[in-house]
Amino acid sequence: MKEKILNILIVFLLTILLIDLFSWNKELEKNSGLLVFKMQESTYTIPASPVLLIENNTWKDIVFNTCNDLVVNFSWEKVLFSDDFCSDLEIKSNTKTSVEFNKYYDNFARTWIYNFLIKLDWKDYITQTEIENKWAITKLFVWLLYAPLYNLTIFFVEIFWNSLWWSIVAITIVIRLILLRPQHKMMISQRKLQAIQPKIKEIQEKYKWNNQMLWMEMMKLYKEEKVNPFWSCWLLLIQMPILLVVYNIFITIKDYSNVYYLYDFFGKYNLDAIWHDFFWIDLLWYWWLTGLLLWLVVAIIQYVQVKLSLIQNNTNKTWVVLEKKKDEKDYSSFMPDPEFLNKFMLYWLPVMVWVFTYSLLAWVWIYWWISTLFTIFQQLIVNKIVKK
Repeated sequence: MKEKILNILIVFLLTILLIDLFSWNKELEKNSGLLVFKMQESTYTIPASPVLLIENNTWKDIVFNTCNDLVVNFSWEKVLFSDDFCSDLEIKSNTKTSVEFNKYYDNFARTWIYNFLIKLDWKDYITQTEIENKWAITKLFVWLLYAPLYNLTIFFVEIFWNSLWWSIVAITIVIRLILLRPQHKMMISQRKLQAIQPKIKEIQEKYKWNNQMLWMEMMKLYKEEKVNPFWSCWLLLIQMPILLVVYNIFITIKDYSNVYYLYDFFGKYNLDAIWHDFFWIDLLWYWWLTGLLLWLVVAIIQYVQVKLSLIQNNTNKTWVVLEKKKDEKDYSSFMPDPEFLNKFMLYWLPVMVWVFTYSLLAWVWIYWWISTLFTIFQQLIVNKIVKK
């Protein structure tokens, strides 16, 4: 019996050793491999900016020429590039580099598979990618929102002496003007909603054990007071597509494939001419100190904006928080405390903004500055209207 147990242990240990040895050999083979050529993405959509990744796992440095050592074929037809594409790339041992084709999106205007053949040290390396067209919905979104806003951005960059900073200010003001009417209605509705809080409290207390009646009476009150509590949701639905487009425009503002969307009267705009510095801050870069300083300014002006949006009332306020009583089988859901919500918006919202956007590029904070300042002025006007 002991011999059998001993034999089983020996077999088990030998198995583990073989597995470790096999894994070590595989890892050694992986780390001591030759050259790795692969595309960053397996598929791209028009306008395409393919990126070829090169990984040198050898013990020596290599020199790679983008014209002599690289051939790009489309259906066995050689894709020709201009002379400025030709350059020598030195790739150190155990390092990585990339070859970008963003300036040559016109060479990838046809849809199908593109083969990349690399000849180096008498060996051939082949990789490929597929170029696709955008889907119909994506095309509609691009031509209705992305292309117009991108051209508007470039227009502002040109008239403001290639300054990205002033372009951000201008495009933010344009967006705020587009959203002026729905934002105004949302602010009016918000102030009215705060003003009828005593009536809402009465209804909640009266029907706190009857969800159906509570909902019906609340809707009746909103209709009588001409208040739409869902305006903020509608405004968010309107803003989100625009904000997403603006974000994508600015993070890829210097990507040459965007020239594909330029209208004819712009011609071939030189994206390298865009000046993206604001004093000592690079708007297309991230630095922790920059994020901290910009957040501090945003937190202050957002605190002011939220403060202006709240109705000041010095009377003693109480709010019913519904709880289940003994011997009660049914009760309504918990109601939010407006005092808590106000304090959350006033003190915690700037912190939440920082948590979610701290690591974003500097231009986002500039956009937030201008947008919040615009909202402050609009809120002051709304407060005067409501007061009258």
